[in-house]
Parts: sequence; structure tokens; C-alpha cells
Amino acid sequence: MRKLIFAISFILLIAGAIVAAPASQKNSAVSDPPDFEKIRRDVNDPSSPYYYPKLMARYEQNETVMNVNDYRYLYYGYLFQEDFNPYRHNEVSSKNESLYYKSSHTRAELDSIISYAQTALDDNPFDLSQINFLIYALRARGKVNRANIWQYRLNHLIQAIISSGTGADADHAWYVINPRHEYDIVNFQNAVVKNQHYEEPYYDLIEVEKKGAKGKVTNETYYFNIRNLLEEYYRKYPDGD
Repeated sequence: MRKLIFAISFILLIAGAIVAAPASQKNSAVSDPPDFEKIRRDVNDPSSPYYYPKLMARYEQNETVMNVNDYRYLYYGYLFQEDFNPYRHNEVSSKNESLYYKSSHTRAELDSIISYAQTALDDNPFDLSQINFLIYALRARGKVNRANIWQYRLNHLIQAIISSGTGADADHAWYVINPRHEYDIVNFQNAVVKNQHYEEPYYDLIEVEKKGAKGKVTNETYYFNIRNLLEEYYRKYPDGD
């Protein structure tokens, strides 16, 4: 858990800064549900600054001037790419999870975490857990510049998700493109999942337990909207393959 919190602390600081900023300084995307039809048009339009190949090229070139709105197009635009499959799982990811959660790591193990994470991300560029693993291992190996680049990416991907709502109820649900991201969001808030269930027509509800000041425990329920995730998945995989 300490390794997870280490990477997350940056995210919470940035998320808090967005909420606390004066209205005139806030990004217009904050707490704004994605306009999926507009995103679909823009990521498929070669003349658009959000044309997906261009946007992904900026991301892969380690560009650190991409803002939250850019990341919203990057994250939600992935729904409309041919290789999108939210239920695809890479065996390398499972190997890396087992290795990462050991109590300590040798240099060789850290190098393996880095290698596994990079392989997993080649298959699924928005595997937030693998990005977190990669950041941890890069920092532990002293590769600070690379770790900072990935930290920037992770921060902004998380911001893209939390900018879509508050998670407080169905009308203000967070939008995700992968069910695993629901648990990432919960973990990044240092909360413990107590229960999960699906609610018609297209919501995942995550019941969590959080410890606050002086050890006070509170129970909360977060709402995630998975309508567009399901629509795109069944459009591409009508038999659920």
C-alpha cells in the first residue's frame, strides 16, 4: 500500500488544486460529462487537433504540455479505436501484480517490473495499475526523469476521469472506459472496496470504506457510468467474445 500511496499523493494534490481553483482559472472540462459524439467525430477527423493518431503521438513523445482536455480526448477517444477491448487481459499483467506486491524487491526484480509493465502497456496503454507499478520501479531504480514523465501521464489520466463527474450519484457518475479503472479510482483515494454491484441501466456502484481524521471510518458509494463502454464493446463483439 505504501508504494501505491507514494504514486497517488501527486494525483490527490493536483485534483485538489483543480477543485480549489477560482472559476476563471478552471479547465472547462472539469466536472463535465464527456460528449461522446463530439469525441467520436474529432478523434476520427484528420483535420482535428484531437485526431487520435496525432494525439497518441503527442502522448508517446512524452509531451508534458498536454492538458486535461487533451487527456479527456485521449482517454475517452480510445473507445473508438479498433483495438479497444475493455475485457482483454494480458498474462504479463498478472505476473507483474504478483511481483509488485512482494514486500521488497531486488534490482533484478525492479527491472522485471519495468519490463513487464512496458509489455502490458504496449497491449493496453491505459492500464493504470501497470503505470503505477512502472513509476514505482523506475523511481526505485533511480530513473527519475522517466518516472516523472509517467507520473505526469498517470496524474492527467486520473484527472480526465474525475473531471467527468463527482461519483456521488447517477446524475454525476464518473465515466470510465474500463471496469478496472473503477477500482483504480477507489484505490487512489485510499479507500477499501466493500461491495460492488450493477444497477440498471448502465451503472456500476462501488461501496467503499474510508478512514478519515482520528481513524473515523465512513462509508460511501461511488457511481460509475459504463454505458458507452458497453455500447462500444457489444458493437465490436456482439457475441461477447
